Amino acid sequence: MRLPDAFYDRVQAELVASLAEQGLDGLLVTTPGDIAYLAGFFYAVTERPVYLWIGADGDRFCLMPRLDHEYASAQGIQAEIVTYFEYPGVVTPEASLAAELVRRGRASARIGFAPALSTGALTTLRGVLPGADWSSTSVVGRMRRTKHPEEIRFHRQAGVICDEMLAAGRTLIEDALKSGGPLPTEGGLARHVIGYGTEAMYTRFDHVIYTTKLAGGLVYTGPNSARPHGLPSSRRLAIGDTLILSLGAAVASRFVESERTFVIGEPTTEQESYFAVALRAQEIGVAGMTLGRTCAEVNAECLDVIRDAGMGGYIQHRQGHGIGIAQHEAPWIEDGDGSLLEADMVLSSEPGIYVPGHGGYRISDSVLTTIHGPERLTHYPRSLEQNVIPV
Repeated sequence: MRLPDAFYDRVQAELVASLAEQGLDGLLVTTPGDIAYLAGFFYAVTERPVYLWIGADGDRFCLMPRLDHEYASAQGIQAEIVTYFEYPGVVTPEASLAAELVRRGRASARIGFAPALSTGALTTLRGVLPGADWSSTSVVGRMRRTKHPEEIRFHRQAGVICDEMLAAGRTLIEDALKSGGPLPTEGGLARHVIGYGTEAMYTRFDHVIYTTKLAGGLVYTGPNSARPHGLPSSRRLAIGDTLILSLGAAVASRFVESERTFVIGEPTTEQESYFAVALRAQEIGVAGMTLGRTCAEVNAECLDVIRDAGMGGYIQHRQGHGIGIAQHEAPWIEDGDGSLLEADMVLSSEPGIYVPGHGGYRISDSVLTTIHGPERLTHYPRSLEQNVIPV
């Protein structure tokens, strides 16, 4: 679960070139995802800040709590390690950062920072480095949009685990039906599939790393499935339910999402109708993810399938989004994003239909954009016939 040093050399060199083009002396990186992407440091996020500096001259260091030093060294992070003792500290982490930058001759540097940096944190940093010139830049976010071959390998492995998690969830339901016992609750099913995905990571990889989570699962059944981001409840699955399993897994913090809609027992005509439209929209959405098209174009074409079927009132969200170190990241497959699709992006295609009081229908795959066309990274069956759980 570790990317080679050559990967970090490549992305840091790309960053250094971009900093020079923007007239910046360096970039101060503050978010866990960006730090992991640029230097390979994966750590437990607490109130103790971590700061990564990458200069336009190639100078680089990572300031972290002393308690993280040994673990960072074991990971072989691609930056010099500098530490502070504790938080809030007699000497604050920010004061330690300023001292290190001053020592390196950067007291009056032109420093870039990501837009995600809070105004409070920026105010603190300006206070300890009053001579610096601070400038917001989205350079790392742009870099993260397209994936390197080493990352794609991990995305593919995560896709395999996602497919297995779906199968594990279905098996739990089938076993309960066969035994004649109660069906699982939403919460119980979620714990089962998350546990499966997490155990798969620790079984298959010697060194497991992540920024937020290894595996996640949202489970919606019956009327609850009409609430796209509702958390799993204590509601027990029932025969006749529409069921959405919304799952994700990350290998080396390279995420993949996979979602399927199941019907427990013989589907009704109404369920068949909604499912067919959701499936058709998803197929059109995936096929539309070709290079050179805008995110907005792809989204409109996909969601128009639902609108043209007279179900536009049941649309609750965009077609999809980018996936990478974060489960949700740019670009956004939505009307407001005019970004062009480029080769080696990983995107979700997850249009949904949500009927209040009845249920929801969402089929999602993670898709790799290539010069040969879109490639699904998740392969669990999608048709209604294959996703009816017989009673």
